Amino acid sequence: MNTNALIGILLIVYAGIVVVLTLKKPESIWKMKKIQLFEKVLGAKGTEILFYAFALIAGIVGLYLMLK
Repeated sequence: MNTNALIGILLIVYAGIVVVLTLKKPESIWKMKKIQLFEKVLGAKGTEILFYAFALIAGIVGLYLMLK
């Protein structure tokens, strides 16, 4: 397995973890100062959209690296 494929797999796993955490919103993670700052600036829905966008980008890049 080459390096690009491995990085691609890790990015896809990362995207999945981000989506699961965004859907479940565990208290220990959702109460972190950085996420609270995101909610203050973007609002609760904006923060969720930001995390989904990060997951989408990571998933697309991961898929690209795997297929490259």
